[in-house]
Amino acid sequence: MMQRCSWSTNEDIYIRYHDEEWGVPVHDDRKLFEFLILEGAQAGLSWITILKRREAYRDAFDQFDPEKVARYDEAKIGELMQRSDLIRNKLKIRSAVTNAQAFLKVQEEFGSFDQYIWSFVDGKPIQNKWEKLSEIPAQTPLSLKISKDLKKRGFKFVGPTIVYAHMQATGMVNDHLVDCFRHNEVSE
Repeated sequence: MMQRCSWSTNEDIYIRYHDEEWGVPVHDDRKLFEFLILEGAQAGLSWITILKRREAYRDAFDQFDPEKVARYDEAKIGELMQRSDLIRNKLKIRSAVTNAQAFLKVQEEFGSFDQYIWSFVDGKPIQNKWEKLSEIPAQTPLSLKISKDLKKRGFKFVGPTIVYAHMQATGMVNDHLVDCFRHNEVSE
């Protein structure tokens, strides 16, 4: 049996996420935006809660098209608040709109969000060598730095813990445990 990171439970959706996505470097702006919104929605909840609602979020937020989300008005926010398949937290839903607007400004300034966010790691994933889950930090000085910069640019729900989760999910940092079969695969 393949050795996986111990956080990936026995639920198929979680195993697939761990095996196919988590820690794989993402350079597609729409995918980076998706993770930014999903990580913000996850604040205070478990990731599995969001993962199970991911398709609903994709449907609700126009496949995470930042240009469309940036134009959402109060009526659209109200409509999203009625959806039982989303986390119905008005601040989180509103932050998706705010973040889309800030995301577009970053794209305009840097050419892409990818160029901006990956510049914090000089375009290369940080390769950690954790042996135990307890060694993996919830945030780092770098995630704090990125969080401060995102907030300065108008982003919401981007605290250092959320930013670090985003870095892990999008492969900016390889936090697969060294005995996990994915550790070497995503470091190549």
